[in-house]
Amino acid sequence: MDSLEIQAILLSIQVALCSTGLVLPVAVGSALWLSRARDSRRLPLDILITLPLVLPPVVPGYMLLILFSKNGFIGSALYDFAGVEIIFTWGAMVMASAIISLPLMVRTMEVAFQGVDSRLELASRSLGATRWKTFLYITIPMAYKGIIAGALVGFTRGLAEFGATIIVAGNIPGKTQTIPLALFAAIETGQEVVALRLILVSISLAVVVLVAYSLLIRQKRGR
Repeated sequence: MDSLEIQAILLSIQVALCSTGLVLPVAVGSALWLSRARDSRRLPLDILITLPLVLPPVVPGYMLLILFSKNGFIGSALYDFAGVEIIFTWGAMVMASAIISLPLMVRTMEVAFQGVDSRLELASRSLGATRWKTFLYITIPMAYKGIIAGALVGFTRGLAEFGATIIVAGNIPGKTQTIPLALFAAIETGQEVVALRLILVSISLAVVVLVAYSLLIRQKRGR
């Protein structure tokens, strides 16, 4: 592998890790609320979270481009007051991956929270524990494997993100080029050997994460 391929692999892992960490608290909070809310109350948040999953990835990417470009509502404020530019940077890649990964993380974690015995939570509250303590000492220990599984799914999706990323970050070798973008460039320019190497790396990373996910699910079912 040449240096650009190695940089693309390392950048993909870094972006996937950061996007997963960035969106993890949002995913946990959203999944917990959706698992407890009534159907009529959960519908707006359910639709909002699911939209990036059912829309073409280019659509969330374009929306981020509108918001965070120099002329965008948020981007112009950041640039005028702090001199910060988001578009076509590493930060834009993290945001794009986070938005695309969020729905899958929430769905996985929601199932885990639905499996928590509500009677134990009620017993904890009746003994004087606050909602926060009940969440930390009852809910999280009973659902932590599902939370980890959701984070693994989000990480894997972040590794594979292409559509939204290429809109907000471009495909700049050594700067914003991840594995999917480098693979696209290799195929487009006829570099079959490079494309094959990147495909093998992608499959290897995905298999490692999916094996870990499968082991967590099996342990959960065993219990």
